[in-house]
Amino acid sequence: MFRPPYRGRSAVPIAGLTLALIVISSGLLSSAASAHGVAEGDKGYIQEISGVHLLSFVYLGAKHMVTGYDHLLFLAGVIFFLYRAKDIGIYVSLFALGHSTTMLLGVYFGIGLNAFLIDAVIGLSVVYKALDNLGAFQRWFGVQPNTKVATLVFGLFHGFGLATKIQDYDVSPDGLVPNLLAFNIGVEAGQLLALSAILILMGFWRRSGGFFHHAYTANVAMMTAGFVLVGMQLTGFFIA
Repeated sequence: MFRPPYRGRSAVPIAGLTLALIVISSGLLSSAASAHGVAEGDKGYIQEISGVHLLSFVYLGAKHMVTGYDHLLFLAGVIFFLYRAKDIGIYVSLFALGHSTTMLLGVYFGIGLNAFLIDAVIGLSVVYKALDNLGAFQRWFGVQPNTKVATLVFGLFHGFGLATKIQDYDVSPDGLVPNLLAFNIGVEAGQLLALSAILILMGFWRRSGGFFHHAYTANVAMMTAGFVLVGMQLTGFFIA
């Protein structure tokens, strides 16, 4: 669909390798397999306030998305072979619809999910998208999953991941709904900022002439990062 044939499997270019190393390193250094944790300073601030604080929650939402390497990896995989603005808009909108829905409902109704397990599923979403970009499902099973449905479904899981993080803040019920909406606006703003940066980098890479030549290696690196995330979260689940 969006996957041109690969023309080689040589080393990933400097930009792609650097991005992969940054992502993997940030994951490994992130709270010792506790990617679902929240910054203590932010947590303390939120626990001390009550009422409507729109700007604070917009900031927290944007900060979470911009520093959320698991979400950014999945988004990078989603847009890897998307060139038209219309296609990018459709897939990003489906992802946003999914994670906004479960984030808001999860917090409002107090749906409690194990943060380690939900983050492991998010790691699997990265693995899935890398395999999809590699055309693995067509080669292995002779079928192509519906990419739009998959993006929406994984967006739902990513939203539950966001919900567990917000519940870690122990947000006051006073002003909960407007604060949640502000947090979601921040998440979307952070997503747009991060997506813009990814698209700029991808644009330079695509114009370099070696994009298709190195795409295989880049997606293998992405898949490896996804497995690292899964391993971190499962380790955290069993030792917590």
